[in-house]
Amino acid sequence: MFPFRSPIPLAYSWKNLWARKLTTLLTASGMALVVYVFATVLMLSEGLRQTLAATGSEANVMVIRRGSETEVQSSIRREEAAVIESLPDIAYGDSGLKRVSKETLLLMVLPKRGSAKPSNVTIRGLSARGLALRPQVKLVKGRMFRPGASEIIAGRRIAESFEGAGLGETLRFGLRDWTVVGVFEAGNTAFGSEIWGDGDQIMQAFRRSGYSSVIFTLGQPAAFERVKKAIETDPRLTLEAQREIEFYAEQSEQMATFLTILGISLSVVFSLGAIIGAIITMYGAVASRTREIGTLRALGFRRSGILAAFLAESLLLALIGGAAGLGLASAMQLLTLSTMNWQTFAELAFRFDLTTEIALKSLAFASVMGLLGGLLPAIRAARMDLIEALRAA
Repeated sequence: MFPFRSPIPLAYSWKNLWARKLTTLLTASGMALVVYVFATVLMLSEGLRQTLAATGSEANVMVIRRGSETEVQSSIRREEAAVIESLPDIAYGDSGLKRVSKETLLLMVLPKRGSAKPSNVTIRGLSARGLALRPQVKLVKGRMFRPGASEIIAGRRIAESFEGAGLGETLRFGLRDWTVVGVFEAGNTAFGSEIWGDGDQIMQAFRRSGYSSVIFTLGQPAAFERVKKAIETDPRLTLEAQREIEFYAEQSEQMATFLTILGISLSVVFSLGAIIGAIITMYGAVASRTREIGTLRALGFRRSGILAAFLAESLLLALIGGAAGLGLASAMQLLTLSTMNWQTFAELAFRFDLTTEIALKSLAFASVMGLLGGLLPAIRAARMDLIEALRAA
C-alpha cells in the first residue's frame, strides 16, 4: 500500500466542526469576543485619525508660532499676520480678496447636557474669509453670525451635547452673553466639535491682541516649499508653516498611538484565554476520534495530512469566531464617540471607522489564535500510533 499524496479534503474538517455544534459555538464565541475588542480599538484609533485628517485641506497652509504643537498654544502678533497676508503666493477668491484667515482659538469649560459634567470646548474666532476656506462646513439650522455682533454658531455635536449650545440658547463667556444663531454640520471633521464666532468680537471679549493662527490657500500647491521657506527664514517672524492636512493629522498621533498599543495589549491578554479554549476543544476532538485517526492512517493518509487536517479544523474554528467578532465590531460604526483630544485638551467627537486593512488584520489575528490553539492537538493526532489507534474502543 502506497501512502496517499493528496491531502485530506477540507470538507472533512468542516463536517467535524459541524458535528460538535456546542463546543464549536462556545470556542468560536470566545474568539469572537477577542477579535471584537481587537477590531474595535483599531477602529477607534482609525476613526480619530480620519476625523482630524479630514479636517485639513491639501491646498491650505497653517501658520502657527514656532515650537507650538496646537493652535491654542500659539500666538501671532498682528504685524506678523500682516506679513503673512502680503505673501504673493496666496490665492484670490471670487470677491477679489486673498483667501487668508487670521483666527483666534480658545478653550472654554461648558457643562454637558444631562450630567452637567464640565468639558473643554473649542471657541474659534474667524471672519467670512475663514468660512470660505472650509467648504465642508454647511449651516443646517438658523443663520450665520453677523460680523460685529455677539453671535455664535455651534457644531451639531456640540449643540446636541452641551447646555446652552443649542439653537436660540445663550452661552456666557468673555464677560458677555453670546446667542447661538446657527448650527452647522462639518461632516467627519473636528470642526463639528467647535463653536465659531466673529474673530474681532471674540478677541475683544477675551482681551486678546494677537491671533492663534493664520490659514491661507496657495495659488499653486506646488509652491508650498517656497512659501514655507520664506516664512521660516524671515527674520521678522518666529513662525512655522505646515500643510493644513498634515497639521491636523499630527494632532491625532499621540492619542491614536496610545489606543492602538492599549488595544493590542488587551487583545493579546484576552487571546490567551481563547487559545486555551481552542487547545481544550481540539484535544477533546483528538481524544474522541482516535479510531477515526487510525482509520485514516490505515487508508494511507500521511501524518502530515492528518496534521494539516486538524490545523485546518482549528483555523476554520478561528475564522468563524473572527468573522463573528468582526461583524459585531462593524456595528460600532453607527455610534459617535465623544472624548478629549490629549494634545488640544478639547472635546472631540468622532466615529469608529472599519477599513479593509483593519478587517484583514482582525482575521489574521483570529487565524494566529486558531493555529496556536490547534498546533499541539494536531501534532498529537499526527504522532498517534496506528495499531493503538485502531485498537481504541
